[in-house]
Amino acid sequence: MNLPTGTKVLILMGSESDWTVMKDAYEVLKRFEIGVHAEVASAHRTPEKTKDLAENARANGVRVMIAGAGAAAHLPGVVAAFTDLPVIGVPINATPLAGTDALYAIVQMPKGIPVATVAINGAANAGILALEMLSIDQGPDGAMAREKLRAYRTEMKQTALARKLPI
Repeated sequence: MNLPTGTKVLILMGSESDWTVMKDAYEVLKRFEIGVHAEVASAHRTPEKTKDLAENARANGVRVMIAGAGAAAHLPGVVAAFTDLPVIGVPINATPLAGTDALYAIVQMPKGIPVATVAINGAANAGILALEMLSIDQGPDGAMAREKLRAYRTEMKQTALARKLPI
């Protein structure tokens, strides 16, 4: 499957219902003008599509993958098994266990197939982590990502310093 030109981060989720959480990563990356594309690709219902996206991501220009899943949360691990790119897993609160089942499934990957894991429903931080990973590059893309990170953190600092207690 060919991705849009300029895609640096590919976001995958098992179903459309996961978009309510995963859109936070998408919006963060769009805010920083990072090429991002999102797809529904289930480890169970569409395993061939999932495998194809993961195996061909690098050839399509992708540098980081984000995969969100709830319940058994196999998607991030399956994606990591089929790519050598960094994979960030987002556990999604989708069951009566409030996402802890997904968290444990994603964070406990076997040796050699790591998945960086953020908090339950922590898709926004997955977007920031992807930006940090992109900033490692010593070329112009990395420099741009570093500058955007610095500006974001400066803005966060200024906002925090401006807050006053209502007393």
